[in-house]
Amino acid sequence: MSLQPVPEGPLRQGYTTGACATACTKAALLSLIIQEPVTEVEITLPLGEKVTFRMSSCTFSTNKATCTTVKDAGDDPDVTNGATIGCTVWFNDTPEVRFFRGEGVGVVTLPGLAISVGEPAINPVPRKMMTDAVQFLTHRYSLNKGVNIEVFVVGGTEIAKKTLNSRIGILGGISILGTTGIVRPFSSSAYIASITQGIDVALANNCGEIVINSGGRSENILRKRFHHLPEFAFIQYGNWIGETLAKIRSVPLQRVTMGIMLGKAAKLAQGELDTHSGKSSWDKQFIYSLARDCGYSEEQCEPILELNMARRLTELFPFNEQESFFRELAARCYAVCAPLVPAVQLQLLLIDANDTILTF
Repeated sequence: MSLQPVPEGPLRQGYTTGACATACTKAALLSLIIQEPVTEVEITLPLGEKVTFRMSSCTFSTNKATCTTVKDAGDDPDVTNGATIGCTVWFNDTPEVRFFRGEGVGVVTLPGLAISVGEPAINPVPRKMMTDAVQFLTHRYSLNKGVNIEVFVVGGTEIAKKTLNSRIGILGGISILGTTGIVRPFSSSAYIASITQGIDVALANNCGEIVINSGGRSENILRKRFHHLPEFAFIQYGNWIGETLAKIRSVPLQRVTMGIMLGKAAKLAQGELDTHSGKSSWDKQFIYSLARDCGYSEEQCEPILELNMARRLTELFPFNEQESFFRELAARCYAVCAPLVPAVQLQLLLIDANDTILTF
């Protein structure tokens, strides 16, 4: 997931893939029942808010109907923003609402998620939202029938390559997500969900040790060192260190290794658990004081205040495990994180721009 600059001015909220699929389900089922095109539909989100969605297409026959809508994620940097979400519905002879996987929706292949292996990757809350919408219409029109729902995402297979879905065993497409139906700008709830799901998958597959890291580059480096661990043991925390540690605290992991690049370490050392550039910045004065506390001279420390990026600290202090500055930087990071995961054996690794790893 790539991060984008925070827009200036008020941020606009958007709607989840689950909310979009619910709107398409309701519109398609209504079209099937009344045998007319449906151009917009109102749904109720889990917290009670009513929202109207416009359909981008609606086709129907006497047997089935399909509606699509274009996802609007508001000002959140969501990889599914602008994607076409759709549902095809048809009746079945049971009283049940059944879910099917259409184009671009993933299938669950590993245990540990809220959805069973072999099922379409449609999360429980969206399933309930769609079921509620179906039951509202079948009751309204006095229909004693079950409904099949096939959810699809145009281009979802390609979109999924930009996510961490394959890491947690969701293959062939994206997940239909959402707990509130609303995408809060820069909440990046989908990324945080992938963190928690990733840890659940590791545990469900009997993995008591994980390696958490900031992203693809640091993970590639760490995989060479921890080659004995399976792919699902590597969890990318992005900027959400606090949320990752909170999840770790809630589960029975034994050992966690945290790899962190210098830029994020400079923020974490001062207690910042959200390292997004829009939420925190590295405090040069703090790092200057840290270096002075290590016994470095004023002449050695003053250039810190002129640096434009924390990763350039290696220009001032040799990046090795004997250098007291980096030992102290790692110790400060550890002091922030360790109390948040008291039952876990925590190891911290610092990584520089040249892909060198220091172990503390």
